Amino acid sequence: MSQLFTPLQINGIAFKNRIGVSPMCQYSSEDGVATNWHMVHLGSRAVGGVGLVMAECTAVSRNGRISQGCAGLWGQKHAEALKPIVDFQHEHGAVAGIQISHSGRKGSAATALNGGNHLEADDPAGWDIVGPTSEAFDPDGTRLWKAPLALSINEIKNIQEQFVHSAKLACDIGYDLLEVHCAHGYLLHSFLTPLVNKRVDAFGGDLAGRAKFLLETVEKVRAAWPENRVLSVRLSVHDFVDCGLTLEDSTQVGLWLKERGVDILDCSGGGAVPAARGAIGNRTAEQPEMAGIIRNTTGLPTMAVGAITDPQQAESIIATSKADIILLGREMMRDPHWALTAAKALGVDTRPILAEQYGFFVG
Repeated sequence: MSQLFTPLQINGIAFKNRIGVSPMCQYSSEDGVATNWHMVHLGSRAVGGVGLVMAECTAVSRNGRISQGCAGLWGQKHAEALKPIVDFQHEHGAVAGIQISHSGRKGSAATALNGGNHLEADDPAGWDIVGPTSEAFDPDGTRLWKAPLALSINEIKNIQEQFVHSAKLACDIGYDLLEVHCAHGYLLHSFLTPLVNKRVDAFGGDLAGRAKFLLETVEKVRAAWPENRVLSVRLSVHDFVDCGLTLEDSTQVGLWLKERGVDILDCSGGGAVPAARGAIGNRTAEQPEMAGIIRNTTGLPTMAVGAITDPQQAESIIATSKADIILLGREMMRDPHWALTAAKALGVDTRPILAEQYGFFVG
């Protein structure tokens, strides 16, 4: 029997299989508000039979976006646009997840579709960016990278409350899984990694100090998020750069997160500094192995992401206890019905995989 297609129960949430759609920035929001694109993009993957559909990196404030085209959840207008999308996912048997985030020093950029460069300082479409210190993401690079404002402790507290506010809105919308984004060089990750965080106050220094922003945020979010739903954290479990975060560091952070009520860890990697870019391409395929190490050392369920394309590969990750859920991004863009593709390859009954309207004819 295929392990990839076995159900999974976490708290009060039932996943019909172990296949998930990874959060993928779409650069199609208007002032953070979801559009028809998101209904089709996310809804079609639910129709395609996956167990989990994750909404993209979603900012907790207007200035927490990566770009003007990025998703947000800081007001009622955002919630009203997302509610029918979540309802549609539920109608087709998918667990609905959302990843909440603050871009930190990577914000105020053009969309990736328009080059991804930081907007010029005098561009009225841009905004002030923030980080643990005032060091730009790539001060020596050929691309324009703004210098962030170093956050004060009061400003850190304000951003933590923004995460809580977004969590409450996500709860009201009906999301089943909430993920706090602490990866890829965005704000929480930039505080966690020694490659970026050079602070000398309570939010810097050793691993415990650098983790303080994340851990306090998670505590506050967990208090606002229902116990019967799922709380996840996405970590860059390895920085892929010398003197950066290691698996041992991430194991300790995972244990701290477990103590604070996190239910599952989403194990990604890299992104903190420019030097990590080249390494990511070479090491992405290692991430499922890293997810297995984190799973076995912390006792927390994990989600594995990174160069997962083949059904047998996905089956092996679940069957060998490296992860409890596999996440696919680009492969889901290529094939919204990848769950059907996998079922055929693994000899699983295909009729129940797709939505009934499709399954009747092609299942």
